[in-house]
Amino acid sequence: MTATAELESLIDSKFRVFEEGSVVNGTIIAIKPQVVLVDIGYKSEGAIPAAEFEDEEIEVGDECEVLLMKLENDEGMVVLSKEKAAHRKNWEKIVGVYHDGGLVKGKIKSAVKGGLMVNVGVEAFLPGSQVDIIPPKDLNEYVGKVYEFKIVKVNDERKNIVLSRREVIESERAEQRQLFLQSVKVGDKVEGQVKNITDFGAFVDLQGMDGLLHVTDMSWGRISHPSALVHIGQTVEVLILDVDREKERVSLGLKQMEDNPWEDIEARYPIGTEVTGKVTKLLPYGAFIEMESGVEGLVHVSELSWVKRINRPSDVLEIDQEIKAVVLGISIEEQKISLGVRQMDENPWDVLEQKYPIGTKVKGEVRNLTPYGAFLGMEEGIDGMIHVSDLSWTRKINHPSEILKKGDEVEAIVLSIDKENQRVSLGVKQLDGDPWSEIEGDFKVGDLVKGQVAKIASFGAFVNLENDIDGLIHISQLAEGHVEKVKDVIKVGDEIEARVIKVDKVERRIGLSIKAVNYDPEQLEKESASFETLRPSGDLVGLEQAFNLASTGGAEEWSPSAEDDKE
Repeated sequence: MTATAELESLIDSKFRVFEEGSVVNGTIIAIKPQVVLVDIGYKSEGAIPAAEFEDEEIEVGDECEVLLMKLENDEGMVVLSKEKAAHRKNWEKIVGVYHDGGLVKGKIKSAVKGGLMVNVGVEAFLPGSQVDIIPPKDLNEYVGKVYEFKIVKVNDERKNIVLSRREVIESERAEQRQLFLQSVKVGDKVEGQVKNITDFGAFVDLQGMDGLLHVTDMSWGRISHPSALVHIGQTVEVLILDVDREKERVSLGLKQMEDNPWEDIEARYPIGTEVTGKVTKLLPYGAFIEMESGVEGLVHVSELSWVKRINRPSDVLEIDQEIKAVVLGISIEEQKISLGVRQMDENPWDVLEQKYPIGTKVKGEVRNLTPYGAFLGMEEGIDGMIHVSDLSWTRKINHPSEILKKGDEVEAIVLSIDKENQRVSLGVKQLDGDPWSEIEGDFKVGDLVKGQVAKIASFGAFVNLENDIDGLIHISQLAEGHVEKVKDVIKVGDEIEARVIKVDKVERRIGLSIKAVNYDPEQLEKESASFETLRPSGDLVGLEQAFNLASTGGAEEWSPSAEDDKE
C-alpha cells in the first residue's frame, strides 16, 4: 500500500460516520461462550449472541458483516446483529432475482395451513397449489427437501415472499415437450409414466409431454375400464401412433406392442373347434370367455343348454370359471367370436324320435297348465303338450284344469314329434278306445237316459251320461213353455232324466230333451223333426251351433314359449 493509500485509510477510520441501521464490516476480537465481541472501528466494540454463529467455524481476527442496530446501549456498548445483516443482504438479493425473473434455491422448513414455509435466505411461503403440477395429497412429504423456485410475489413493506415450484416444473416441461415433439415420430417406442386415468383412457408422461393412451388401444381384448390394465405411477412402454405438433398432441398404443392375435384367428380357431377358456364377464345376454390373451368369445345365453331354459348366464356360470365350448362363428372385422357350450353334448332332440316312437306310452308330472293344454315333463328339459282336445273323447273340456292340476302324475301317448320346432304332442284320450265308434249301441233316439248336470251355458246345459259322455239339453228342450234363463230350470249337480232326440256319430254329438220325457213315439218323432229344422234366432240357438260354441271355447294355438310365460 502506498503512503497516500495508508493515509486515506487512516483518515477514513478516524472520521468514519456510523449510522444506525447500516451494514458495516467488523473484526472478531473475542469469542466467549455466550457472545462474540466484534470491533467495527467505533470507540467501543459490539457483542453478538454466539447463537448467531452456531453453524459457522470462526476464529479471532475473522471479518464479518453486521447490522449496526444501536451505537450505545445502557452499558455503553455497540449493539450489532450478524443474522439481521445477512437477512437484509439476502432480501436485497431476493428482490434482485425477482426483478430479473430468475430462480432461487431453498429448503422446505415446515408445512403450514395452505402450503409450505421455505428458507431461501429469508423465509418465504409456497402455496399448496404451487408445489407441483398435480396438488399433492400430503405436504409433509416435501419437508426437508431442497428445490428451485420462482418468486411470484414480493411485498417489501411486509417482507413477504411467495414462491412457485409449479411454474419451474411447467417451464422445464415446456422445453422438454418441444424437444420431444421435434424428435419423435410415428412408430417410435417410448417409455413413460401413467399420470392420470379416465373412463376413456390414460395419460402418460413422456419427458414433459402428456400422451393419450386410449382404452381401445390398450388391449386386443375387451377391458371394462383402463384401471383394469394400468395404474397411476406405473411405467409403461408404448408405441407412438400419431403426432400433432401444431396442437401438441400425441396418441399412444399399448396393444400395438404385441402382434394382433386376430390376424390369423380363423386359421387357429376353425368353426367347430373345441376350446377351453375362462369366464371373464357375465351379462344378461351371455358370457364372455377368454380363449387367450386379447381374444374373447361370447357364449349367448341360448347356447348354454339344449333343453334347460336359462334366464341368465350367472345362474349356471361364475367369474374365472374354466369351461369348454365350441367355435360357432367368427367376425374378423368386428373382432367377435361366437361360442356354444351346449354343442359339447349331444342334442337330445336329435334322438328323441328314436327314443319315443309315435305311439309310445310316457308318464310324467304336469308342469304347467294353459287354456289350450297341459305340459307334461317327459325328461329333464323336455316337455310334451297334451292339447285340451286330446284329453277326452267324450267330454267338452274348455280348460285342462277341469280334470288336471300341476303336479299330477299322468300317462299319455306320443302323437307326434316336431324336431325343428322342438315340440312333442301327447294325448291322454288315445290311451283308451274311442267310445263314439260304438255309440249306436249305447244311445239311440228315443232312449230315456239319466245323468248329472255338469255345466250351464246361456244356450243350454251339458249332462254327464254313462261312459263319461256328455249330452246337451238345448234351452228349447228344458220345458214346454219359453225358458228365459237355463239356471231358472236346472243347476249344476242336478240329477235329471231326459230323452235322446239326436245322435250324430260323425260330429260326436248327443242331443237331449227334458220336455220330451213323457212323449209318445208320435210326439217324439214330431219333436225331433221340428228340432232338426230349428234355426238360430235371437237368444235361441240351434243344437249344432250350441255344440260348436262349447267345442271352440278356450281354444288357442300352441306356442313353445307359452309354457314359461304362464309360469
